[in-house]
Amino acid sequence: MLAAALGAALTFGAPAALAGTDPVSPSAPAAKAVAPAAAPTSQSATWVAGTRAYLVITAPGDTSAVRSAVAANGGTVFQSYDAIGVIVAHSASGSFATTMRGVGGVQQVGATRTSDVPADAYNPALPANPAQSITPAGEPVRADMTQIKADQAWAVTTGSASVKVGILDTGVDDQHQDLAPNFNAADSASCAYGKPDTRTGAWRDVGTHGTHVAGTVAAAKNGKGVIGVAPGVKISSVRIAEPGSSLFFAENTVCGFMWAGDHGFKVTNNSYYTDPWQFNCPDNADQAAIIEGVKRAQEYAQGKGSLQVAAAGNSNIDLANKKTDTESPNDSTPVTRTITNACLDIPTELPGVVTVSAMGTTAKASYSNYGLNVIDVTAPGGDATGIYSTQPGGKYGTMSGTSMASPHVAGVAALLASANPGITPAQIRDKLATQANDVACPSDSRCTGTTAKNGFFGEGQVDALKAVGGSTPPAGKYFENQADFAIADNATVESPITVSGVTGNAPATLKVGVDVKHTYIGDLKVDLIAPDGTVYTVHNRSGGSADNIAQTYTVNASSEVANGTWKLRVNDNAGGDTGKIDAWNLTF
Repeated sequence: MLAAALGAALTFGAPAALAGTDPVSPSAPAAKAVAPAAAPTSQSATWVAGTRAYLVITAPGDTSAVRSAVAANGGTVFQSYDAIGVIVAHSASGSFATTMRGVGGVQQVGATRTSDVPADAYNPALPANPAQSITPAGEPVRADMTQIKADQAWAVTTGSASVKVGILDTGVDDQHQDLAPNFNAADSASCAYGKPDTRTGAWRDVGTHGTHVAGTVAAAKNGKGVIGVAPGVKISSVRIAEPGSSLFFAENTVCGFMWAGDHGFKVTNNSYYTDPWQFNCPDNADQAAIIEGVKRAQEYAQGKGSLQVAAAGNSNIDLANKKTDTESPNDSTPVTRTITNACLDIPTELPGVVTVSAMGTTAKASYSNYGLNVIDVTAPGGDATGIYSTQPGGKYGTMSGTSMASPHVAGVAALLASANPGITPAQIRDKLATQANDVACPSDSRCTGTTAKNGFFGEGQVDALKAVGGSTPPAGKYFENQADFAIADNATVESPITVSGVTGNAPATLKVGVDVKHTYIGDLKVDLIAPDGTVYTVHNRSGGSADNIAQTYTVNASSEVANGTWKLRVNDNAGGDTGKIDAWNLTF
């Protein structure tokens, strides 16, 4: 999570809500985190000093009466989400919230910040599109990927391009050489200030944090830079951080979750907390409205099939035993206040969200928040060395934080969704837990619970290999062709792999990993051709109108000499749909 820092800053020790840090440092910080088509926006908004933002909560459905009341009581409607009964209102009146709480049909009203709404909200500037550096070939597998067995999972599948992951963060550099192949601009936007901005580039990074997170989820397996946990899935950027402050206010988070639900994101990553309050307490009217508004948006996204994965935060505190908050509000002057467990770090502590702590190599990362029955799973977040990933401008760099742990889990969730089409958010959440590898408590009295489930690591460290259906590393030698081969209409294409150094015949359980990007896979016949020309059909025009083949087949090739040139042949048997062989592999 941009655990106390993105909202405050993107580095350890910063005052924002991000759960990531930059550069790597042993001290620690925090973390933070867009929206569907909404009701008409008021055109009367002209910025004046003292303008504040509010969530006005009413019954889901038609919010027109309450929107009219907003205008009649000194406010303007900036955005409205009728499906969940949440209105984003602006007003410079100090009595706006109190007045609106007395209006019929209004359930809650809360100020979302203790600072003014920036004038930029009414005419947002587009983020910079940085010049790109080009990195030479070379793509070493990193220790964090080996730690969660992602490198072994790739031998089975790299994930399906039909799975969309939303990066709710500071934005993403979509031009980066390692992100561009998997970037989905059509479903990207900015949700800064609380309503979608779909102009080209509005989704770009106003810092470095979001681009770093995106690379951990799905940097392309393209022979350069780094590889993400799920390098075959698609990523979209929903920028919820505001420029300048890099804060993630509640209306931005609401917008992000609504956007995720309406745009088919199977998973979202949320490496931040919702600014300006590190913890929102239900006995405070403003914070109660923030909790309700963000909760409704999360439930909306979840109901549309989207699982939210979130960072636990970087303040090294026990989330199951909250006592004080010294970091809020982070958009003005923080104060020390007494809190209880009823006060929530959102979105990570909302029901249905996967809460992720950070590990080093074997131990809890020094900065990571923890808490029995709060932490769901754990993943590498970097400690002394950090996590190496993409940064804007074609660059790479190291960051540490629960912000870096969360995208590892989001990537594993995306692999689960790839391997199990139709899986629900609740089922993904359950599988992440049941497939996680237990990590016992160290000799540390703060860690309570059992080896199977404890406050430091939850259900354990996520396992990418199990997510794609494996339990042990693929046996034997591995060969792969990552070159693209276009599949034209009513045409046949072949992709070769030359096998050498394997003694004797191929096994009776030859593993054939196929990654074909093609609409309407019912058009396709896919064959494995042995060096002697023998044909083994692995896919024969099944799947109907479904898109893409991302599957590992088992072929009894025991009668074939292993060494030689094997081919994957794809035949398109109908007009109207084209695609490509994206990659394929053989494991002997």
